[in-house]
Amino acid sequence: MLQVNNIEVCYLGVIQVLRGVSLEVGDGKIIALLGANGGGKTTTLKAISGLLKTEEGEVTSGNICFDGKRTDKYIPEEIAALGISQVMEGRRVLEHLTVEENLLVGAYLRKDKNAVKRDMEMVYNYFPRIKQMRSRTSGYLSGGEQQMLVVGRAMMASPRLMLLDEPSLGLAPQVVQEIYEIILRINTEQKVSILVVEQNVQAALEIADYGYVMESGKIVMDGPANKLKDNEDVKEFYMGLSTVGERKSYREVKHYRRRKRWLA
Repeated sequence: MLQVNNIEVCYLGVIQVLRGVSLEVGDGKIIALLGANGGGKTTTLKAISGLLKTEEGEVTSGNICFDGKRTDKYIPEEIAALGISQVMEGRRVLEHLTVEENLLVGAYLRKDKNAVKRDMEMVYNYFPRIKQMRSRTSGYLSGGEQQMLVVGRAMMASPRLMLLDEPSLGLAPQVVQEIYEIILRINTEQKVSILVVEQNVQAALEIADYGYVMESGKIVMDGPANKLKDNEDVKEFYMGLSTVGERKSYREVKHYRRRKRWLA
């Protein structure tokens, strides 16, 4: 469905952030893009959704294709119309609008009012908590409720591919589990492909089919999710676990040198 082919991304024409990134998202699959903060994961999502242009960034080499169409020169509205929805990091709700008004914003490009109404009920089915708050101003929702709202808003665009940027950020473990269970249901029941960016490696790999690990603007490792979960480097650098299963302190992990093959 989605092919990112050896792309390089620069901001302001001089700051190179991505260096030859390639990845694929198959139809109906969940793909995890993992790595530490600042590695280029969010930039990759913005390159796919066209949002780079709003930040004076551009794909300077390589290409991005969705269903065989080259999209890296499209504007965000055109990409959204093809069926790609991005959920931004940080729960970007429209705080002054109600829950239901936020959801309707997600359906802005759609013309079939009956289908929009049907999908509104579908979203409420997945997130019954926000249905109870449909008339509440969204800025007063909790962090978990706001995350549910922005995922639901993305669903209102009737996407074929959802780009999720750090959906677990700042949430309690129980809420993270609930949201990831719903993401998995959306994937299996609605046949929506998902590319999820995460620092919470454990949560992402639990539901993913395949994963990519990104460091300093490059893909340094990829493989089936179950193999990445068992990989000693992934455990060491991203789960904070030693080979004997003991959790290391952040100080130890922070100063631990990356394997030379990761820097090649």
